[in-house]
Amino acid sequence: MRFDLVDLRLFVNIVDAGSITAGAKASHLSTGSASARVAEMEDSLGQKLLVRSKDGVRPTPPGIALLEHARTILFQVEQLQSDMSAFSDGREVQIKVLCNTSSASEFLPPLLSRFLLQHPNVSIDLEERPSMDIVRLVSSGSWHVGIISSAVPSPSLQTVPFRPDPLVAIARRGHPLTTRAEDGKIGFIDCLDYDFVGLSGDTALQQHIASHAARAGRHLKLKVRLRSLEGVCQMVANGVGISIVPRQAAERYMDVAPVEIVPLADEWADRMLLVCFRNSEDLPGAAKKLVEYLANQP
Repeated sequence: MRFDLVDLRLFVNIVDAGSITAGAKASHLSTGSASARVAEMEDSLGQKLLVRSKDGVRPTPPGIALLEHARTILFQVEQLQSDMSAFSDGREVQIKVLCNTSSASEFLPPLLSRFLLQHPNVSIDLEERPSMDIVRLVSSGSWHVGIISSAVPSPSLQTVPFRPDPLVAIARRGHPLTTRAEDGKIGFIDCLDYDFVGLSGDTALQQHIASHAARAGRHLKLKVRLRSLEGVCQMVANGVGISIVPRQAAERYMDVAPVEIVPLADEWADRMLLVCFRNSEDLPGAAKKLVEYLANQP
């Protein structure tokens, strides 16, 4: 069995992208070269690693086993490179953090700013993903720390509470939605009768909301998509439609615009944000400091 790091990184990229072509591009290889490398890996192992179809590729059981080992090896190599570079330029180990939309826009910017100022030798690689993806990637060892919604199961990870983060419906004052609330709340399914203002489709929060609409056998009647929660709230204030946003974002905006908050009655909307990680004992020192810092902020 003769694999090099290029092979392992290529295989991970192919599986993550679901395509040899896309995986080759992410690995800075031609499609032909990538296909040849995969074929050599399969010949070396005597096992098929990928199932190819018109929809792309997916790993076979041996491929899944290789994928888990490849992720671990690549993570350890990155950790080794970062640790070694610390001796030459004084940097501590880089912290790799995944977060959902709400934590990225509402909570983390001021907290991470203070943390980085207090630890000038620390750097953070921050990326936004849906909570389900965060659980998978942190569990695999590809990332140190994640910020996820409590609505997503995470049995393979350790978690500590971070922030309450309920989702609420918002509408312009006087909108019909605001009169339909019972006991001060409204069901998400009732919101689906109205035009929606949403975030861009690649955001974790928008994917989360769309998935709940699909489970109800409905779809969002989207009038417009925007990149920021501030833009969403402004469109709602202008009467374009309603939206589902984190309560903190809504409360911050309603002070300056005619926006009304209607709490959601659905259990999935009453969520808590959690800091997650594989094992506190295995975290690099800088990552452990960040977890402790986030868990202890009022």
